[in-house]
Amino acid sequence: MRGRRPAVDLTTRVGSVELPNPVLTASGTAGYGHELADHLDLDSLGAVVVKSLHAEPWEGNPAPRVHATPAGMLNSVGLQGPGVEAWLTHDLPALAATGARVVASIWGRTVDEFARAAELLADAPPEVVAVEVNASCPNLEDRRALFAHSTVATAAVVDAAAAAGRPRWAKLSPNTPELPEMAAAAVSAGAEAVTVANTLLGMVIDTESRRPLLGAGRGGLSGPAIRPVAVRAVFDTREALPEVPIIGVGGVASAEDAVEFLLAGASAVQVGTATFADPRAPARILRDLERWCDRRGVATLDELIGVAHG
Repeated sequence: MRGRRPAVDLTTRVGSVELPNPVLTASGTAGYGHELADHLDLDSLGAVVVKSLHAEPWEGNPAPRVHATPAGMLNSVGLQGPGVEAWLTHDLPALAATGARVVASIWGRTVDEFARAAELLADAPPEVVAVEVNASCPNLEDRRALFAHSTVATAAVVDAAAAAGRPRWAKLSPNTPELPEMAAAAVSAGAEAVTVANTLLGMVIDTESRRPLLGAGRGGLSGPAIRPVAVRAVFDTREALPEVPIIGVGGVASAEDAVEFLLAGASAVQVGTATFADPRAPARILRDLERWCDRRGVATLDELIGVAHG
């Protein structure tokens, strides 16, 4: 019947957080959220995950910071940001006014810096429904800050983030063969869910100057090129920890991509690099996901989540 709304319940749970649907933005690709408000209804998404915030303002890496690749992009922004306090004062009000559910992403170079960022979020308004603990950004000059390559360090920063007083999601790295162990460590420290996964470490060299093109040399590869890696990472994590909620991220550009992550074991997905080419991508993927389910008689996401495991 023309005009009929699909009879699909896309509600999903990520730990204690219930979301109306599984489509979220990815940290670092949608700014602080309200920048997309002119392009789509942010309240219609599962949640908006903002760019990672340090306790203090952070300048980030030298330019050039972004470079297109044949199947995605390299970025070396280096976590530039205004700091938690400035975000709470100047950015969050406009985002909260859209009705969006907000997930604040935090990072630090030390456990104490994670704790300080979390403490600053303790009095955030209820629109901030969770905190994503970014233990895995690959484009920092100091590679020792990759907490997600150590089970002890992963547990320490997740534990420190408890100061925010909100559900914690640990964002992990695909650049370690011990990803399930890192996920287990995060959960043991109090994470309700894990975000799998961050970008892959990469580089591009300018053949004319014969030097690395990005200002910081190395960068994080994102987009369709990394999707098979991210799907495998989600699958491996689900296989090892079947009771742990997973947010899948890495090259989601269509409803079919989102379904692939769900089948691998994700309860939600994040859309990132696709928004650079199409700021409406998260809304389009959500609409198409609902239609995909309706056409196949899928009534709830439980019929999809983890099904590839048999």
